Amino acid sequence: MIAVQPENAVFLLLSFEGPDPYSLAGGLGVRMTGLAQALANRGFDTHLVFYGDPFLPSSEDRGTLRLYRWGQHLSRQFPLGVYHGEQEKLQHLTDTFPEFATALTSDVASQHKRLIVMAEDWQTVPALLETSDHLWRHGLRAHATLIWNANNIIGFDNIDWHRLAFVSHLTTVSRFMKHTMWNYQVNPTVIPNGLGLDAYKVAPDGKNPLQSLQSDLTLVKVARFDPDKRWVMAVDAIASLKSQNIKVRALVRGGMESYGNQVRDHARHRGLIWEPVSYKMGWEEDLAQITADVIEVVNRIPDPVLRGLYHFADGVLANSGMEPFGLVGLEVMAQGGIAITGATGEDYVIPYYNALVVDTDDPEEMAHHGLLLMQNPTLASSIRAHGPVTAEQYRWDRVVDGLLYRVADFYTHLK
Repeated sequence: MIAVQPENAVFLLLSFEGPDPYSLAGGLGVRMTGLAQALANRGFDTHLVFYGDPFLPSSEDRGTLRLYRWGQHLSRQFPLGVYHGEQEKLQHLTDTFPEFATALTSDVASQHKRLIVMAEDWQTVPALLETSDHLWRHGLRAHATLIWNANNIIGFDNIDWHRLAFVSHLTTVSRFMKHTMWNYQVNPTVIPNGLGLDAYKVAPDGKNPLQSLQSDLTLVKVARFDPDKRWVMAVDAIASLKSQNIKVRALVRGGMESYGNQVRDHARHRGLIWEPVSYKMGWEEDLAQITADVIEVVNRIPDPVLRGLYHFADGVLANSGMEPFGLVGLEVMAQGGIAITGATGEDYVIPYYNALVVDTDDPEEMAHHGLLLMQNPTLASSIRAHGPVTAEQYRWDRVVDGLLYRVADFYTHLK
């Protein structure tokens, strides 16, 4: 088996999302940023193509990592974020990326190297298919390895699976996703997500803003307002704990999605008081004045502060009903926090060892976990100790080790 090394390989990563705030819509942008940087840190020439900030340079070098902010005229035309104008961007990517990838392959081949193209999620499939055809027409197909990775099931019904599996190696981020993709008669290889080094950094000032809430049990939930994130279950669990005369407080951060209105209405229907707050320096004083059961942060929480919340909370509700991987749970573990996760794509979770798991749709199960943490501090301390050990195995530099072995295996099969 030929080892994949900077001397014989170059990486080209393709995704709608990327490192710019404009490009970050979810876990994919975090994944692409971490993966690209990890490959560059290994010494690989790494190229990342994404729809980025229209007012930043169209290309940018960061050591051996080069960023390409694709189609900036479209990002200016559709300023509300990376998926604004999704169809127009998809068509533009399909029309323009194959020629770019072919030219890069030609350059890489002249250096006696192979180009490894890794494309992410359904929007990149047409561009990847066209890239394969374009390479064949230019006699360069043997000099490139094409890989397509699934981060979630969105858009699966738009994919020509037979053709995609014929021209590229398929990967995904968890065994749950692998089994889901069996329904489409494909069998991808599992390569997990990873965490960047920032995920392991502790809050710089060591302050615990949650102390201001003066509760028996303090919970945190950070997720977009989507039924898959099981917000209603979380609300019902909080209401159940409150009905047992437990002073429970929840600090939450959702998004702009309209489903948030349903969640807030349901909380009020269950007798919970829900109040907004804005993050700012010194916000502990504002938190101390709020007596609500659920406090919603309505603006962005800086990453260092968010990591502190993960660490200091009695429990972080990462209880998605369908989670391809569950990056938040792993981020909580990296901070020595206690994640209460769902039971789908979170391959890294061992119940009662490094996290707590909600296996059913019953909010009483989640409420029970809250009581357990209050009544069993030894268990809580044990989970906090084991979480960082688990998270350490998912550092991007370690995940890249496995990825490179897999790519070397892919070399033996021309795709």
